[in-house]
Amino acid sequence: MVEELLTAAIATGVGVAVYMGAAARVVKQYERGLVFRFGRLREEVRGPGFTTIVPLVERLRKVNMQIVTLPVPAQEGITRDNVTVRVDAVVYFKVVDPASAIVAVEDYRFAVSQMAQTSLRSIIGKSDLDDLLSNREMLNQGLELMIDSPAVGWGVQIDRVEIKDVSLPETMKRSMARQAEADRERRARVINADAELQASHKLAEAAEVMSEQPAALQLRLLHTIVAVAAEKNSTLVLPFPVELLRFLERSAPPPAAAPARKEPAPAGPASEGPGPAEVADTDADADALDGAPVPDALGGPVDGLMLDAPPPEEEREGLRE
Repeated sequence: MVEELLTAAIATGVGVAVYMGAAARVVKQYERGLVFRFGRLREEVRGPGFTTIVPLVERLRKVNMQIVTLPVPAQEGITRDNVTVRVDAVVYFKVVDPASAIVAVEDYRFAVSQMAQTSLRSIIGKSDLDDLLSNREMLNQGLELMIDSPAVGWGVQIDRVEIKDVSLPETMKRSMARQAEADRERRARVINADAELQASHKLAEAAEVMSEQPAALQLRLLHTIVAVAAEKNSTLVLPFPVELLRFLERSAPPPAAAPARKEPAPAGPASEGPGPAEVADTDADADALDGAPVPDALGGPVDGLMLDAPPPEEEREGLRE
């Protein structure tokens, strides 16, 4: 009798253990549990922790409530300005209604992926290339609204959508590079022209100052010569300006006053010819011309050129008579 009771107790304990093993379930913190009894969804959603179900009668379905990162494959399309591009994106979403995510749609992950690809192609066709490259925030918001509208009925909330990369053809890349180079060259020319304008104003002001003081121009010339002479591999041809001569002329001391010329003696009667004083002056002039240099055509003396010979003695005698 005791043995039968002991055997029954052991069997009962084994049955309870087997039942509890089949009925016990553990729901994690980031999950929610849905119970289906004979295929029918129970309204109660099991929270995280230990829970039990009726074996062979109920079935527990766990739903992940974490944010899911879903990459969208690259989609090729033609923009509104007829440029072929390839665009890929990433979608961040989470389940907010476990019952709808399990009952309303077969596979909510696949459904969100397909909706994201379709919306991405639609965004590509409605946008320009410049918007895809520089105005992605607005495109991300529009893409999020397009995906979130049907996903609300699936118990899924779209948290964020981001366009990852835009691939362009090589010809389009070269065209954009040429456009950027032309724009930089235009800005460089505008800057150079502005610099030339400012430099012209400064040079005009400097010219006004130098016109008041001509010596400033000479000092500037000397500074320029010093700057050029620093290069050892160049030959410097220095002009001699007239202004420098005038400057030196003004700085030179004034010459001494010349002695007064003696008045010639009064001439005698016309029949008598020149007087003795006139004859003496003529002889002195002739002696002075003897050996004097001949003036150059430019007004300067030429060394080595003398008068051929003094006047003959007969002409002197005629002058005396």
